[in-house]
Amino acid sequence: MDDRSSLARKHRGARVCSEDIVDAETRSRMMRAVRQEDTRAELRVRRALYELGIRYRVRNNDLPGSPDVANRAHKWAIFVNGCFWHGHKNCTKTKSTSCSRVPRTRADFWSSKFAANRSRDAKRCRELRRTGYKVLFIWECELVHSDAVTERLPRFCDRKEERKQR
Repeated sequence: MDDRSSLARKHRGARVCSEDIVDAETRSRMMRAVRQEDTRAELRVRRALYELGIRYRVRNNDLPGSPDVANRAHKWAIFVNGCFWHGHKNCTKTKSTSCSRVPRTRADFWSSKFAANRSRDAKRCRELRRTGYKVLFIWECELVHSDAVTERLPRFCDRKEERKQR
């Protein structure tokens, strides 16, 4: 009997993941394919904003944290975060109830990476707020119920005040 099967039995059927299921070259190619801009979630938020008649800019690299969507005239910024990469806690998509989901392989690396991502996100949010911006985080899992997000967007973007100014 090999060590893996005895170890798996010891943990009552828990899967032992000491190695990746694909080779390093394939994993590298898969990770390179993960998009950073124009993700499906980001495009859904942008489409909702457009349909509501709310104007915005993308590629805001000069603002702290490079928000996915921003309006400089009205000083608001929206970050559309992927639940996995930004360590969303209590996420319905990753089915995690108490903490973010961490891969079993190299768990220490991933835990510290997700903690650093959350810390960086909080720092950038504080920097934006110090400059007078309102900040909204939309999680990827929230877009499953896009009606709720669509209801939040006009309130966040102050559409009522914008109409009064015209």
